[in-house]
Amino acid sequence: MRRDLAARGERAVDAARLLVRSALDTNPVPDWDHVTKVDPEGAKKLPLLYPLWLAETDAVSVGGSADVTPANTEAAFDLLAPLSTPVCHEPSGAEHVTERSQETADLLLVPEVLNGDSEALVGTLGVAIESVREVLAPQLVGRKAPWLPDRVADWLASVATSLLLSEAAFEAYIVQNPDSAAAREAGVGEEDVLDPGAAKRRAMAADRHLESEIVYLEYSGTFGGETAVETLDRIDDSLVRSRLWYGGGLANGEDVRAVREAGADTVVVGDAFHRVAEREAELLEAASAALDPEADPETIREWVDDRVDADGPGARFLATVPSVDDPVELAREYTGATVRAWLELQARRERAREAGSGTPVVDIQGTALRAALAPVVDDPDTLAATIARAAFAGPGEGNGEAEAEAEQLSASLFDGGASH
Repeated sequence: MRRDLAARGERAVDAARLLVRSALDTNPVPDWDHVTKVDPEGAKKLPLLYPLWLAETDAVSVGGSADVTPANTEAAFDLLAPLSTPVCHEPSGAEHVTERSQETADLLLVPEVLNGDSEALVGTLGVAIESVREVLAPQLVGRKAPWLPDRVADWLASVATSLLLSEAAFEAYIVQNPDSAAAREAGVGEEDVLDPGAAKRRAMAADRHLESEIVYLEYSGTFGGETAVETLDRIDDSLVRSRLWYGGGLANGEDVRAVREAGADTVVVGDAFHRVAEREAELLEAASAALDPEADPETIREWVDDRVDADGPGARFLATVPSVDDPVELAREYTGATVRAWLELQARRERAREAGSGTPVVDIQGTALRAALAPVVDDPDTLAATIARAAFAGPGEGNGEAEAEAEQLSASLFDGGASH
């Protein structure tokens, strides 16, 4: 009798929950327009003044499919944590979720692939839950209450595991580029690419059965074109609660408008952002050779204007942000601020070297770097010092943490910057 009453009560609660979900937006994932994906792997870099560029996006997602480690993940979070922009963690492996990343991330995004092999949907999730239950949760409990008896600590670790998972958001991926690293990781081949109707059915299962907070149509590095637009249109009409995200090959405003008009709630841009840093490294190296360290802002502005246009990575990235009205002008502004800050940092570094021995300490007070950061972060002093230290922390200079952060920045790509 009691069991029957309990079962009826649970069904009533479930019915009430479904009614609320149908009537109200209870999805914990905000309805962001634009998310920038930051890949921690060594080959992918951040612009020197990355807080300026990332102030234009609605959220940052940290994660990648290749060469990602706990160490470079933590280094990325160390640089991104001071931003006012929300920073999410989308781990590709359970070991990438550390106590440090868990404390720093505003939201944990757990990927599950709807059109890959069973390992990508269930196996990887099982490994992640096992890692949380047997490693991360016991560490958290042990640090907070090391005096607890083992049985109580184990019970609390089990509760903490359920709590951590309940606070996470699940991303149901439909991976449509079989040549991508994401497809290789998920076991997605040519035969697994879905037509719009099949993609819609998988999305409905994710929305109504798996209760995934996000359905993510992923083309990973290539634009899906008309097929992606049709697929988004079909999926959008079928979802009740899940957010619909699109990622892959977005590099201009026209493509962004097309996928958003087709139903994508959020566009995700990754490679376009990292290409900003690649081009920036070339510009900083050229500026160091062409401009005087004391060059006035107008001289720098003219030099930058000749080298930054609508076809450049900076303007193309900013063109993917729906709220940016003039991508070229903003790209020139941010690039000019970067060149000015870089020239000034180099000059101060040389003066610090001449004044003493050992690793030079760059004073960031009154610098263009600090001034550029002040409008977009709460503690510009600390972040400016972190960026300045990382920008010049090559092997043997500074501590291991600074060297790990240095590998994330564009300055590590050329002589005169980090790692050189």
